[in-house]
Amino acid sequence: MSGWIASGWLRRWLAPRWQHPDPEIRRQAAFKLAPGKPTDQRALERLAGDRDAGVRQAALSRLTDPRPLLAWLDTDSNTPELRRRLGELLCGRDGDLPLTERLPLVADLDDAELLETLAFEGDNQQLRLAALARLDDESRLIRQACDNGIAGVRRAAAERVTSEAGLTRLAREAKRDKQVARRARKALAARRADAAQARQAQAERERLLHALEQQAQAPWEPLYAGRLRHLQREWESLQAPSTPAQESRYQEACLRCRKTLSDHEAHHQAHRAASQRQADADQTRQELVEALEESLTALQCSELITAQDIDSLRSQKRLLASRWQALSDQHAPDATLRQRYDQVLAGYDAISQAWEGLQPRAEALEQALATRDAAALARALDDCDWPERLPPTPLLKRARAALTQAEETQAGQRPSVAWLDEELDELQQLLERGAFKGASRLHQSLRQHLDGVSGEAYAASLARFRRLAAQLAELRDWRGFVAGPKRDQLCQAIEALADDTQLGDRELDHQHRRLIKEWKELGSAAATRELAERFRGASDRIHARLGPWKAARQAERQRNLEAREALCEQLEALLAHPDPAADPDALREIRDRAREQWLQHSPVPREQAERVGRRFGRIRHELQGLIDHRAQEIASAKRELIESARRLLGDGAPIDRRTAEAKRLQQRWRALGRAPKGEEQMLWREFRGLCDQLFAHREAERDDRARRSQARLETMQALIDRLDAWQPQTSDDAATLDQAIAEAEALAPLPSGRRSEGMRRRWSGIVRARRERLLRLAVSEEVARWQALRPLLEAHLTADAEALGGGSPTEVPDPGPLEGDMHRAHERRNAARRHPATPQDVEEQLIRLRVHLALLAGEPVGQQDEPLRLAIQVERLNEGLGRELSRAEEIHGLLRELLATGPVPAALWEREVQELDSLLARLLHLPPP
Repeated sequence: MSGWIASGWLRRWLAPRWQHPDPEIRRQAAFKLAPGKPTDQRALERLAGDRDAGVRQAALSRLTDPRPLLAWLDTDSNTPELRRRLGELLCGRDGDLPLTERLPLVADLDDAELLETLAFEGDNQQLRLAALARLDDESRLIRQACDNGIAGVRRAAAERVTSEAGLTRLAREAKRDKQVARRARKALAARRADAAQARQAQAERERLLHALEQQAQAPWEPLYAGRLRHLQREWESLQAPSTPAQESRYQEACLRCRKTLSDHEAHHQAHRAASQRQADADQTRQELVEALEESLTALQCSELITAQDIDSLRSQKRLLASRWQALSDQHAPDATLRQRYDQVLAGYDAISQAWEGLQPRAEALEQALATRDAAALARALDDCDWPERLPPTPLLKRARAALTQAEETQAGQRPSVAWLDEELDELQQLLERGAFKGASRLHQSLRQHLDGVSGEAYAASLARFRRLAAQLAELRDWRGFVAGPKRDQLCQAIEALADDTQLGDRELDHQHRRLIKEWKELGSAAATRELAERFRGASDRIHARLGPWKAARQAERQRNLEAREALCEQLEALLAHPDPAADPDALREIRDRAREQWLQHSPVPREQAERVGRRFGRIRHELQGLIDHRAQEIASAKRELIESARRLLGDGAPIDRRTAEAKRLQQRWRALGRAPKGEEQMLWREFRGLCDQLFAHREAERDDRARRSQARLETMQALIDRLDAWQPQTSDDAATLDQAIAEAEALAPLPSGRRSEGMRRRWSGIVRARRERLLRLAVSEEVARWQALRPLLEAHLTADAEALGGGSPTEVPDPGPLEGDMHRAHERRNAARRHPATPQDVEEQLIRLRVHLALLAGEPVGQQDEPLRLAIQVERLNEGLGRELSRAEEIHGLLRELLATGPVPAALWEREVQELDSLLARLLHLPPP
């Protein structure tokens, strides 16, 4: 152990002096080291980071190259001594480093404190400017502009001060250089002017934004687009740039305005399209009705009515009914067109019923014509009941002509040549068509009329009749030649069909009917009893086989007929007692379902098919009329609702009441049902547009109320902040508090919410605190005024002592401008010496005043003064019934009475004055009640 200690001591003894433990020795050794030697240079660099400040300063004073020192600024070796040494070397106060080498070092320097030192103490303006260029802190630049010793540096620093606060400070503190101060004031004025202009531009932008937002919430009106373009041009003409928030608000408002314009344009286009569709529908209806009217007129003006004419008329009517129904679902027809439609359908029904009435009697007419039975022909014509205004059918024309000829024959008149020519023309046409049966009947009828007829006038007709008779005989022979194999083939086919057990009943009936039709078409050509019996026998077997199927089908047709008749009865009952408030949609659904059920209940017996079909067609026509009528009533009612909504839009009533009425109108709209589809859409767009305008007005008013409420909140917040920052200095400042309270009451009521509730609580606390301070100030001012009256009180006490000592009473002069009740109390004190009260009364008055002050100060009183304290409390309660006095007013009254009480013996005053002073001091520190 001793060897180790000896070794350590030896090392310390042999170590260099700059490594000595004693700082003073290390400092002295630093002065002896030569920076030019590498070893000494390293030693100095190590000593520059020594823990002792004196050693560091000594070592740094020996270093003359600032480069290694600059490298230490960002390390742990950064010490105040290092900064001072670098300042000396870079400023040029020490060392021999030329300016050309120092300038690059300063240009790379980042230490703000060292740069500021170089800017202040550099030995060259160029060096100072280089250091100044590296400074960024505005406060350092202001110090340079104010205190630098070189004018060029001051002005260069002043040019880099740009903030308003910096320019204000520079204008106030730059007393050394008036040019710097003048430039700062000029820049400040320009900055403020720019700021004012920018604020004005921003205010203008805010005004335009507010106008645009109001425009976005407003409903469309004729000048809407022009006003929007005007606001956009004003916005684009502003020079000051807008903030991102303002630009976002501007774009959003423009989008909402353009949406309003596009919505109006779409509404206008839809309204115009709906109007055009309705006009097109009315035009189409009119064209359809006119076409059917023209067809009926042409049919009535023609010479004959054929089956082709009736079929064409039926097709045209079905097309009209289908198109009319489809168009009525879109737009209800007007009354005039509806009346024309009913009239043209009535005309069609008359022709259709006449034609249908003729068909069952056509066979009787044919039989009467064939037998030349005038009586049967007359009865058949009467049964047809063909309207006189309608042209006849070919059959009716022949029947009428035959009846006329028969009547003439019975009257002994021969047939006319013209009539014979017409009948021969008809016979020729029948032969050309191959109508053997009709031609044979007409030939037989003509032969009866021509029996016994002779003469030159009839020669040509008779010759033509014989030629046509020969053609008829030839046609008879040809039919017999062709019909023989055909009859045999039909017999074989029907026998094979009767023996075929694989066919279904429906297909069997279809084939059977086809064969019977072909057999009947052959007429009497090649007819033999054997073939007729074969054909009839096979047909009877098929009939027997199809009996159950036909019975089932007949029963089904009867059920379908009953179902159709029941359906007609239900619809007729509905039409007989229609609901005045029936929904057209429900009626349309009834109509469509009735048509579906009608189609499902098919087929029906052929004899009743036409009758029940006409009945159902009439019912459908009446149902469609009811639908159109109800749809038109609903459309009229909805037009009245639209007018009511339009009146609400221009009404001056409160917007909430108008929007509530608009909601009731919407409920009535929904309860009414639907007008015709196309018209419903057009009416709904118009009604919804009016309601949207009302609700837009309401939203705009709500937004306006919200903005006003927000403005009241902001104003109230500013008032709270202003009152919170304000502290009353005298009791006269109560007027300021009252004015603030009046402003707050003018802003009431605040909108409900957590923020408003917090504001009310904060406002109440601030007002309470300011009132307490005003009360304290009032009390302290009363006490201060009393202290100011102490010389006057001392003078009264001296005069009291003289008067009580037996001297003549003297009046204490008014020491100053006493006001009001204090001046009267002073005069009462002087008067009391001339007419003194008893010492007991004076003592009781002083004690009473002391107890009253103790009561105000909240101090306890002696047991002997307790009854007096209770009496004073009762008096205070009684006096406070009208208006409760403040503490300051009560103190003022007590001090006034204290001044007026006298004459007071000196001993009594000495006994009470300390207690009175302590109570007054206590009152100064009491919180307000």
